[in-house]
Amino acid sequence: MPVPVWGAADPGGKIEVLFRGQTVATTADDVGRWRVTLGPLSASAEPAELIVRDGAGTVVAGNVLVGDVWLCSGQSNMAMPVRDARDAKTEMAAAAFPQIRQFYIPRAASETPLADARGAWAVCGPGTVADFSAAAYYFGRELHQRLGVPVGLINSSRGATQIESWMSEESLRADPAFAPVFARWQKRLDLIPARMQAYEEAMLRWEEGARRAREQGLAYKRPRPKKPDATEIRWRPAGLYNAMIHPVTPASIRGVIWYQGETNSVRHAEYAPLFKTMITQWRAAFRQPGLPFYYVQLANTVRKHDPTGEEFAFLREAQRAALQLPGTGMVVTVDIGDNNIHPANKQDVGRRLASVALAKTYGWQEEYSGPLFKKAERLGREFHLQFSHAHGLRFSPGRTGKGFEMADASLNFVEADARIEGEMIIVSSPQIGEPRAVRYAWGNAPVASLFNAGRLPASPFLHVEDAGQ
Repeated sequence: MPVPVWGAADPGGKIEVLFRGQTVATTADDVGRWRVTLGPLSASAEPAELIVRDGAGTVVAGNVLVGDVWLCSGQSNMAMPVRDARDAKTEMAAAAFPQIRQFYIPRAASETPLADARGAWAVCGPGTVADFSAAAYYFGRELHQRLGVPVGLINSSRGATQIESWMSEESLRADPAFAPVFARWQKRLDLIPARMQAYEEAMLRWEEGARRAREQGLAYKRPRPKKPDATEIRWRPAGLYNAMIHPVTPASIRGVIWYQGETNSVRHAEYAPLFKTMITQWRAAFRQPGLPFYYVQLANTVRKHDPTGEEFAFLREAQRAALQLPGTGMVVTVDIGDNNIHPANKQDVGRRLASVALAKTYGWQEEYSGPLFKKAERLGREFHLQFSHAHGLRFSPGRTGKGFEMADASLNFVEADARIEGEMIIVSSPQIGEPRAVRYAWGNAPVASLFNAGRLPASPFLHVEDAGQ
């Protein structure tokens, strides 16, 4: 791929960029921004120096590798560092991979698109990998070991964030269906004065309690009230995109891995169009219409504050809908979530993401997806279910047929029997005389029983027949 190099200098300044035998010159524009493009480069065996000259002097960046760069974004499950993931001590001690690098973008938000992002590249090693995104590191490690090329990971993630904050404002305003996004934002802004007043009143009470405790020689253990964000800017539509994605859009990247959705689960009906729009918008921003975009479907997680028990189930359906876009791939994790909002097993997440990339981006011949529901045909009192990626369908030991449910027109689901016939699943229930709906692994924390020969789990799904069928 062509390799852009960009920066800032004096307006009208002459710029010269030298790297691995190439020299490219340009002139900074009237505000001092400049950009050049190096011709395609082969992957590095050894690091080299990147030299930039202008009238004010020379800047030398050493230890520069050429390899495949992936943008790794999302919320807390992408942000989770290696130090907090499974087998952290063992993994950190073994992380001697100097050709894997992470560029960490610190958490930030902005009302307008920024030209630059703070951050620096870190070379992977036992002393540095603790701060790498665990999902991104295990993804990058698998690619590096199997492809034999350097891998760069741009870690642009932030916990507890909504998808609309990661999208450009133009893409959100272009669709009238996204008007509620801005209505919610305005409501947050309207609540700021009341929240600040409540905080100030709480602080007065806290300070009075602390004063009385000191007078009595007692420890005051009540926590100090947390000051609210006076601007709420991280919740601003496009706020994270402006500060943490837009600054790197000049780069040539191999693809994107994305791990987000939890925060949007309460508004799952919005997620499918938002997600598809974001993917399309990012591809336009990076000037790559076919930019690979691979993502993680939400894991099995207990949700104490969800009375429906189905928020994550519907969000998973919305995520699955993005597979309608070309160049996308989805990793299913309902078998490894441990009923934890932050599953520690990021090794399997990384490996599964790498399998998708190896198959769809690099052309390797290997199974990269678990079974995906395609079609349901009702025959009498049975549903005959067809799947893609169905070679070697099997149930996990001790869980034969678990997780399948059926319903009649009332849509009151009951547990169903399921059996495998070749690459098809036959579902029935003696309680359902006229089946109208079938689902699998439904709910926030479902049981995953169906896998394929690649040992990859089937995605949850819900199928309801139209009234006319």
